[in-house]
Formats: sequence, C-alpha cells, structure tokens
Amino acid sequence: MLLIGENLNVMSNKISRAIKERDPKPIREMALAEAEAGMDYIDINLGPARKGGEELMGWMVKTVQEVVDTPLYLDTTNVGAIEAGLKVYQNRKGKAVINSIMCRPERMHAQIPLVTQYQAGMVALLWGPEGMPRDAAERGALAAEILQRAAEAGVGGEDIWVDPIVTPVNVQQNQLLACTQFMSELGELAELLAPGCRSTCGLSNVSNGAPQHLRLILNQTYMVILEKHGMKSCIVDAFDEELSKIARGKRPEINHLINRVLDGDEPDMGTLSKEERDYVKTVKVLLGHSLYTDSWLEI
Repeated sequence: MLLIGENLNVMSNKISRAIKERDPKPIREMALAEAEAGMDYIDINLGPARKGGEELMGWMVKTVQEVVDTPLYLDTTNVGAIEAGLKVYQNRKGKAVINSIMCRPERMHAQIPLVTQYQAGMVALLWGPEGMPRDAAERGALAAEILQRAAEAGVGGEDIWVDPIVTPVNVQQNQLLACTQFMSELGELAELLAPGCRSTCGLSNVSNGAPQHLRLILNQTYMVILEKHGMKSCIVDAFDEELSKIARGKRPEINHLINRVLDGDEPDMGTLSKEERDYVKTVKVLLGHSLYTDSWLEI
C-alpha cells in the first residue's frame, strides 16, 4: 500500500500560520518529518486558495522541494494554483499528481489538459454534476466517464488514481459499503478503459466525527479492508506509526486476522488478545453491523 502524507494541510493551525506569514521553517519541518516517516508522496493541501493561490502554491512547492525529493500531490480547487505548482515542480523521484479532478464537465475540461501538458498524474475524484454518487453503480458510471475523457486526452492509465470517496462511518455507513463494493469492481473497468490505473482515497475521512480514541483503529482497519478490495494507496496521517507498519506488511498477523473476518470466519474471541478483539469488532462495524455499541466503545 502506497502512503500519501496528509499533514501539510492549511487546516492545521501551525501550517496555516506559516502560510499566512510565508514562514518556510514549519513547512520544511513538516515535509521532512513526513518524508522521514516513510511517505511515498506528500500532499500539499491549500483548500480553496482563492486569494493569491497561484503565488502560494508555487511558493509551497519550491519550499517543500528545497528539503525533500518525495513526489507531491497538489491539492486545491483553484485550477490556476494547480498550474502554478506544476510549473515550478521538479520531477526528481516521481511525477506531481493533481489532487483532484472532479467528474464534472467544467473541471475535466479545465484540468485534464494540465496532466498531459505538465506530464503529471491525476486523481479522478468520483464527484459528479449532482455531487456525491449514491451507490457503487453511480461510482462506476462516473469512473467510466472520467477515465474515457482522460484516455481521449492522451493520459496514460499509469498516471490516473481513482478516488471513490470515503465517507464517515458514523453518518454514512451505506456510502462506505458502496465505496468498498465499487473498489471490488474497479479493476475490471480500469483494465477496459485505463490499463495500469490505480486508486487512492482520503482514508481519515472514515473516522471523521468518531470519538478520538477510535479514530486510529477505524483508519487502520478500513485500510486493510480497502486493500483487500484492490485499493493501491491512501492519503493518511503520516505519523500513525501503527498504520504505516500495517501498510508495509510489518504486522502480518493483523492483516491476516482482518482478512479472516472479511472472508466470513468467526474467530474465537476468547483466544484473542484485546488488540485482536478490537480489530475484529471494528471490522464488523465497518461491514455494517450496529454502530457504537457499548462493547465496541470500550476498545
């Protein structure tokens, strides 16, 4: 599983302050910390960046690349800012990736040409003209449309990352199940329209709104579920050491346990450690069982 660090984000008070003051020190420190944590990519998330976004993204890309060679995701809804970042990006260890291009005509028309012009990658976000797709079938239709548009523009499949949109388990459990179902179907669609196409997602979304003590295990467990269904990368908290270990195969017993439950096995809870029992209960919550029961909240 490839990991994209999410921590260089304008929503962070420290990073937001550094951006406003154009103070490079906290930006460099965060980029270095994410690289040292083993991230395969670093996401520079500027949000809307409506005012001065072009200058800001250019400054951010230069500042980060002064200290790390890690490839970058450029994350903002400001198309001009994306292009400004691509103009100054130095491809040392991998292409920059536009995060993200919605499956909406105006967005595809404005941004897909940037992918070929600057030899970049793109995240194909399955957010259509009517917003969030309702189920796996609508995700499939949106994916087919944007993959076809990208192919017509000359974007190679290896430069496309499909994002099916992960939603919080505590408010949109049906959407979470639809996302997982779509992932099991993406491989066949990608082989047809964009061979070599990969996938990504904002993993931390799954635990948004959950009690703080449950967020890490929700993220870790859902990552393993997604990987079983074909997910190739996740945008994650770079400093969740346990998640990184699981993603890198350094906790094979956890991967094996979660996959056993996904395959319908019912482990004897009495033979498991507390940590193992917690993962089993979390899998069941993510598969659609009752949310936030007293026994689950105890983990």
